[in-house]
This record gives sequence, C-alpha cells and structure tokens, in this order.
Amino acid sequence: MENNNQNLNFIYGKNPVIEALSTNPKRINKIFFQDKISFDNRLKKIMELAKSYGILTKFCNLNNFSEEKISHQGVIATISPVEYIDFDDFMQNLPKEGFKKVIILDEVSDPHNFGAIIRTGACAGFDAIIVSNHRSAPITSTVEKVSMGAVNHIKIVKVNSISAIVDYLKKEDWWIIATEVLAKDNYFDIDYTDMNFALIMGSEGKGVSKTLLNKADFRVRIPVNFESLNVSNATAVIVYEAVRQIEIKKSQK
Repeated sequence: MENNNQNLNFIYGKNPVIEALSTNPKRINKIFFQDKISFDNRLKKIMELAKSYGILTKFCNLNNFSEEKISHQGVIATISPVEYIDFDDFMQNLPKEGFKKVIILDEVSDPHNFGAIIRTGACAGFDAIIVSNHRSAPITSTVEKVSMGAVNHIKIVKVNSISAIVDYLKKEDWWIIATEVLAKDNYFDIDYTDMNFALIMGSEGKGVSKTLLNKADFRVRIPVNFESLNVSNATAVIVYEAVRQIEIKKSQK
C-alpha cells in the first residue's frame, strides 16, 4: 500500500473493526488485511462479517498505511466519518421518561482523552458527549481506537458555543456541574440522582473556563495527594459516582 493514506478516515485493530462491523457496517468502505498474516478467530470473524455485508477486502503491507506507527493488529478499515448530532435534534429526541445526563467537554484537545471519555460515557449510559466546534479534538482514528467502538454507542453533539448551550440547559431546568481544582465540594458530596445534569470537564491545561465556572450550579473537585488526574480519568471517577448513586436509588425503590 502506498503511503498516501494519512488523510483517510480509518480505524485499526481487531476489536474496533469488529465493533464497527457489528454496530454500523454502512460506515465501512473497505477493509485491509496485513499481507501473509495468520488468521486468528477475530480476523476470521472480520472477514466473515465483511463478506456478509459485501464490503471489499484487500491484502497488502499495512506498515505504510499511515505516517504514524500504529498497532494495527493486522487489520485496518477505511470508514466514513462519524456524524455529529445537531443539538436541537438531540434535545427533541430525548426520551420523556427518566433523568438525563450529558458530558460537556470544554476544549479537550487530546484524542486519547477524548476517546477514553467517549468510552466512559457510553459504558455509563450517558445520553451524549457535547463538544465545541473550536479547539476540540476531532474524531480521528486514534479517538475511535481508544474508544473501542464506543463512538457508535453514544451521541456526540457538536455546537458553536458551549456557553450558550449551558444557558439553554439551565433554562430547561438542567443542573450544571463543573470541575475545579479549588472547589469547596468534593465530587461525592453532590446528589446526582434526581435531576437532569450536565457535567463539564475542562481542557488538559486550563481546566474549565471561568465563564463556564460562573454558570455552574455546583463546582466539585476530586481530592488527590499528587497533582491532579488527567481529564479522562477524572471524568470516569465522577461519572461512576453518579452511576453508583443512581443504581443505589433504583435498588431502594
């Protein structure tokens, strides 16, 4: 394969390709296998699924696929981009029953953090990840790889102004929770169970902007003994505290 594919949208690795084939095969344009590779059960499954959906396959040298060295595990798929959801459409199509919960990312730019947060949000049953058009990580092959296919299981909403979206949510009786290193409240002091809420997580270097902090109903911190957690780890900690509280409340009914 010629080294001219750096601008393609692609996913790589056995599990991400299987996940895409299983959940949204229409996104996949073509699947490339490493030439002369020995097929294990997962690669066999990929080939079988590709044939069943009529997806073209090809054997070639994958080491020249990208300018970056990637752990492709013998398979790469070129794909159509993930479609972002319009915010108005997202709000109109939310189910009427139950409390809603979303994660808002304030200029999170690292693709590994973005992918990990997508995976956390999908696994925890959050309704969406909301990102800005500006200074946010796009959904790249790295994001898809780190998310382990979770991009196909949660809505990703792109908006022009996070600040405007927060204002709208507040008017619609959503509660806004923002993270701040110097906050008085710990993340586990908040009751997440009886409200629609948006959790704002800040950028890797600056954290949540002052504008958004001033709009928050709650500011929370994660107590740590050494510096601070990166944004994807911090998101997972808070998200699963919310899940823990919600599950406990369900069991008490």
